[in-house]
Amino acid sequence: MSATLAAPGRGEPARSAPPAAPADDLALTPRRVAGFMVMVFGMFMAILDIQIVSASLPDIQAGLGASTEEISWVQTSYLIAEVIMIPLSGFLARVMSTRILFTVAAAGFTAASFMCAMSGSIGEMILWRGLQGFLGGGMIPSVFAAAFTIFPPAKRSTVSPIIGLIATLAPTVGPTIGGYLSATLSWHWLFLVNVIPGIGVAFGAWMLIDFDRPDWKLFDKFDWWGLAALAAFLGGMEYVLEEGPANDWLDDRTVAILAGFMVVGGIVTFWRAFTRAEPIVDFSALRDTNFAVGSLFSFTMGIGLYGLTYLYPIYLGSVRGYDSLMIGQTVFVSGLAMFFSAPLAGILSSRIDLRVMLLIGFLGFAASTWWLTGMTTEWDFDELFWPQILRGLSLMLCMVPINNLALGTLPRDKMKGASGLYNLMRNLGGAVGLAVINTVLSDRRALHYERLSESLNWANDTAVAQLNAMAANLTAHGLDGETGALVQMAGRLQGQAAVMSFIDVFVLLTALFAGLALCALLMKAPPPGKAAGGH
Repeated sequence: MSATLAAPGRGEPARSAPPAAPADDLALTPRRVAGFMVMVFGMFMAILDIQIVSASLPDIQAGLGASTEEISWVQTSYLIAEVIMIPLSGFLARVMSTRILFTVAAAGFTAASFMCAMSGSIGEMILWRGLQGFLGGGMIPSVFAAAFTIFPPAKRSTVSPIIGLIATLAPTVGPTIGGYLSATLSWHWLFLVNVIPGIGVAFGAWMLIDFDRPDWKLFDKFDWWGLAALAAFLGGMEYVLEEGPANDWLDDRTVAILAGFMVVGGIVTFWRAFTRAEPIVDFSALRDTNFAVGSLFSFTMGIGLYGLTYLYPIYLGSVRGYDSLMIGQTVFVSGLAMFFSAPLAGILSSRIDLRVMLLIGFLGFAASTWWLTGMTTEWDFDELFWPQILRGLSLMLCMVPINNLALGTLPRDKMKGASGLYNLMRNLGGAVGLAVINTVLSDRRALHYERLSESLNWANDTAVAQLNAMAANLTAHGLDGETGALVQMAGRLQGQAAVMSFIDVFVLLTALFAGLALCALLMKAPPPGKAAGGH
């Protein structure tokens, strides 16, 4: 292993990299537990900021005088930068050590958050959001690697629910927190809220983390061309997936150019990963069946996690006419369900076969989306309550066994790179899922509207009766009854077509999760007592 481990009980990391300590020498001390909890809080901040602006983009747009096309980059710049840093963080952690990487990432994330709040133009905001996402991406994989490095298997039933809860809860409650801050204070507080906690995380990381030691000699082998290829590959992919659905995919010149960068970057990234002794991204962990299948499940969980976090607000805003605060209050139910079910997931993970637990979680998620196929234009908090409860519970039942099965049997020297890949798959799943969801919503809404319109003609007695009733009501109020009735009917058709397109998406998600549930049986249960890094 390149970055060697600290000897147990030492308060400060060594200044040089002596020979690696035996795997069992990394003792679990109160200091290391405290350092891990500091890292967990930093990860929460980084993941929360993916979605915290989603419900408040109109406020930011008005404050900065941005156009509709420009304001989307407040979200896109963060996602592109973060998705590049996540796989890169494994190599950087080996070079710099977890302590230095996490401290720099937390301090830089905090500074970038402050600069976002101080931005006076959309250009400045996009720049600082990109830097914020890049540095935030350095914190997320480090937490997963630390959890499966310093904690023995006996503690996994406690640690896995914690990181699983943070990974799923943060993006779920992001719109709620963001909507509340924007409504009660101002959009600046979406970023200022990070400053004091961020300073505390950076200070705590520097003082408490001593899991490993730096190996600065690895920096001499840094693959700069590999980094450029990785940026082109993942950055191009993220842009294509974000902008493609709204711009007719390759019919848009910019999307087509970035798709070309993505393809070339991907080819070069994989070529250099398999031909260099110290690649930027180490794919060797994929030889482990559990990690390979677990990464597939992580990708799928990204679709479900970010897909429904996106769909609920879109439905409530476009169909029900909710504002950002009302949307946040409604979708907060899923977050509460995750929070209260985390201890249950931890208990179950130590008492039943993890593969059975994963199977139950996927089937529960499929049931929650199937429940939503009965949606109408009248559904609000009450109708969405139980599907959200079932979704939150199922997410926790999925995340805990996926984490344990995918990362629980890897050797310690593979953990940092594998953690980056594992988290990357979840983010890419979210990006791919959102692209597919947006495309399906757009295409199916148009199709349903066309079909509904065809069925409404003067030979349809029911439609004529409704039009006459609406016209009479409007005329009674001194309005143009015939024109107003046609406008109202068109609005009803648009709403019904939108709901039908949502139902189509829920059917697809149901089929996806129900179909993959049986794949849980392909994984192998970790041998009793085997820790990551075991020999």
